[in-house]
Amino acid sequence: MSLLLNEIGNGIFLGAFFGLVALGYSMVYGILRLINFAHGDFYMVAAFVSFTILGAVGVGHSHNQWWTVVWVGVVVMVITGGLAMLANQLIYRPMRRAAILSLMIAAIGLSQVLENGVLVTPRWGATYLVFPVTTPPSGFSLGSNHYTWGQLVIVLVSGLLALGVYFLVGRTLLGKAMRAVSEDRIAATLMGINVDLVIAIVFFIGGALAGAAAVMTGVYYGQINYLMGFTVGLEAFTAAVLGGIGNIGGAVLGGLILGIVQSIGTGIFGAEWALVVAFGALVLMLWFRPTGLLGERVARRM
Repeated sequence: MSLLLNEIGNGIFLGAFFGLVALGYSMVYGILRLINFAHGDFYMVAAFVSFTILGAVGVGHSHNQWWTVVWVGVVVMVITGGLAMLANQLIYRPMRRAAILSLMIAAIGLSQVLENGVLVTPRWGATYLVFPVTTPPSGFSLGSNHYTWGQLVIVLVSGLLALGVYFLVGRTLLGKAMRAVSEDRIAATLMGINVDLVIAIVFFIGGALAGAAAVMTGVYYGQINYLMGFTVGLEAFTAAVLGGIGNIGGAVLGGLILGIVQSIGTGIFGAEWALVVAFGALVLMLWFRPTGLLGERVARRM
């Protein structure tokens, strides 16, 4: 029982990462019906940008280093959000009337451009880079299980960001505009909503959330690699589908479930089975509920 509770605790921690990145997938899909396969690579680029900025400012081992991490995290969120907006303006917006398959191929192409761009960039490349600052191993115990303060802070920050997005979408005029554009772009335009601006903001928010997750990943795990976006992107996409892609709450719920299932599976079968367990859970979910836990069936337009 103690081992199970420990894996559940670790799974909630993992789910916080998955949920943040999955929110970006769900928001873009909810408004454009587009699966942005480059989203995981926005996360990867953010990790390398934060690595570079933290290295440039010279983070020391003082109590002030965490304030430095906070403001660098905010800067990286803005940069990654801007990168996502730029991708929308240069690639997705001109192709908005194209077939969904064409948009998906463009997203995959952008993913490869970002991955290989980081690969050939001096001082980045293919090797694992050690992050300039990492969370200390100290923490607290619940029963016989030990958790670090870094894990707790990451779960809390992820939860606050997710709640912020939920409030934004559900309780503000901007959120109302987002929901209107998601329902019917033409009708939203006729009602005076700037559809292009709303879509750009959605891309910015999704990119910013991926940026926050990337900074926390680097600080906690202590190393980054140019392929990290591929794996996390797949896992976050799985989380979004599990919860019901296009649903904000579903992305968070899917992330938590995936994190717990993957953590328990890793504890039983070993780390090499992590992705097998994750995608196995996805297949089972789609078998019994094709729309995901909180997803709804949508009528097909002829």
